[in-house]
Amino acid sequence: MARDGARDGHLGEHIETDLLVIGAGSGGLSAAAGAAQLGVGVVLLEAGRMGGDCLNFGCVPSKALIAAARHAHAMRTGAPFGVAPAEPRIDYAAAMEHVRRTIAGIAPHDSQERFEGLGVRVIREHGRFIAHDTVDAGPFRITARRIVVATGSAPLVPPIPGLRDVPYLTNESLFDLRERPEHLIVIGGGPVGLEMAQAHVRLGARVTVLEGVEALGQDDPELAAVVLERVRAEGVEIVEGAMAERVTGGAGALSVHTRDGRRHDGSHLLLAVGRAPNLADMGLETAGVAFDRTGIEVNAGLRSTNRRVYAIGDAAQGLNFTHVASYHAGVVVRRALFGLPARATNRHIPWATYTDPELAQVGLTERAARVRHGDRLEVVRARFADNDRARTEAETDGLIKVMVVRGRPVGASIVGPQAGELIQLWALAIASRLKMSAIAGMVAPYPTLGEISKRAAGEYFSPRLFENDAIRRYVRFVQRL
Repeated sequence: MARDGARDGHLGEHIETDLLVIGAGSGGLSAAAGAAQLGVGVVLLEAGRMGGDCLNFGCVPSKALIAAARHAHAMRTGAPFGVAPAEPRIDYAAAMEHVRRTIAGIAPHDSQERFEGLGVRVIREHGRFIAHDTVDAGPFRITARRIVVATGSAPLVPPIPGLRDVPYLTNESLFDLRERPEHLIVIGGGPVGLEMAQAHVRLGARVTVLEGVEALGQDDPELAAVVLERVRAEGVEIVEGAMAERVTGGAGALSVHTRDGRRHDGSHLLLAVGRAPNLADMGLETAGVAFDRTGIEVNAGLRSTNRRVYAIGDAAQGLNFTHVASYHAGVVVRRALFGLPARATNRHIPWATYTDPELAQVGLTERAARVRHGDRLEVVRARFADNDRARTEAETDGLIKVMVVRGRPVGASIVGPQAGELIQLWALAIASRLKMSAIAGMVAPYPTLGEISKRAAGEYFSPRLFENDAIRRYVRFVQRL
């Protein structure tokens, strides 16, 4: 519903709607689409690109570049399969064109035209709260019964002396390159830093990763070590305990000086030290919405301190993953539109690092599970070296580790081929509170990597079955009948 804004002193259109969604990334688009298809009036604000960070600067382009790098790596590593290794002739600009085409192929699904076709009113303006239920956006004033803040996040730029005086890359500018970096220095040894480091070394660049503490420090150290060993073996220099102290130089010839007194020289600098929520100049204080540098404060129902305002995805305090934003959108739709007591939880949220080998996690790591469950915890392992499909592919590095309490998995960690795919079964098991017996009873096609999950479940039951004297006596008794 729209009315003349001149009556309330605003020169422009005043829109009244059921739901206002601020941000057209994965979470905002999911919320807007779900609400519109339920017949709810929806206005969607987006000042930047439709599809947000994931489509334009994050998940999609990075995985497209990783795919290009994988093809280059395959040419060098065919000897075990009887294929003569060859050094690939790499066209970096063409690899980046593959990235661009991939984005363009997905973009129509997230486009303004598609969402307008669903009945969403899309306004390409920045929104700022002027009241608890009202947002100004360019020439528009929008009053909504409920508002969802889904503004996502941006790459964090640390206050390193000299950084502002040299050209640097983030995930928002990296994919604009068309000339391969001669020597890429990456500040940050987390998932993004290592993914891009391995991709670029496979595409022919020299790469140095500087990590202030431990690389992949948020993951299980036993499994992270498998990834780091492989990435180093491929030629990436990973320097841990290397806190950047200052940056000097200029375009094409820059240096990062670390607190240990070392200097690391390179041609390009990529910042991969984390993300910060996009909440600037939104007038959240005016709306009575509490927030800090980590995001908007929300309860389990994702409602902020303003009962009309919800926050989802990177805009809310919590895990910063695209799939979390989409999950949050579903919670908000159920809660705000259906009045259901939906609650968000991180207990069953998986995540993956798309290095080679991949690294994936859901639920508690072994360290966290031991703190929470103590002696009740059992940890079972299965190795890819014992998986027949992994052997056919010569991808035997890695393992699955499952944390079990009273017969139910409370966490799973996987490092190995297609770990991001394999973790999904364990995400389902934890979300549905399945027992290990459900995994053990699953029949997996042979030979598949998925059999490793069944093997892990078998490792849980083996001592109970084959090392149990009572069961042995019962079997002997049955044989006498």
